[in-house]
Amino acid sequence: MPRTDWTPHRRDDGELLGWIHPDGDAWVAVDVLGRRASDAVDWLDAEAALEEHGIGWLADPWMLEGESDRALRVRILEVTPDEEGVPGRILVKVDDFGDVTRPQTQQFSLPWPIPDRLRAPSQGDPDPRVF
Repeated sequence: MPRTDWTPHRRDDGELLGWIHPDGDAWVAVDVLGRRASDAVDWLDAEAALEEHGIGWLADPWMLEGESDRALRVRILEVTPDEEGVPGRILVKVDDFGDVTRPQTQQFSLPWPIPDRLRAPSQGDPDPRVF
């Protein structure tokens, strides 16, 4: 657990969706990448925010900046939050578009929580299929 006052919130199947932590008299939901998933709300609304947010977005493509002359399209392989004084990490790999016949693509280990240089794709990003 990233902080001692963070309470894990899991789906019915046990998969971690994030944490809920106190913020004054209210509660804040935080997703598995360490991003706020709600404003300061009551407990049930924080739970609902994590349930609605889900974790399916972890399988989406992401863009990693700072490793090349242009942003790289990557996929998240692993998310390990900070725990008991041990720094967490987010492991990503250059997107291979699901081609299992390709050689293994380059991987990058990033700090947890999510750094600004790992972001969702935007309209102006280069097409990764064009060299």
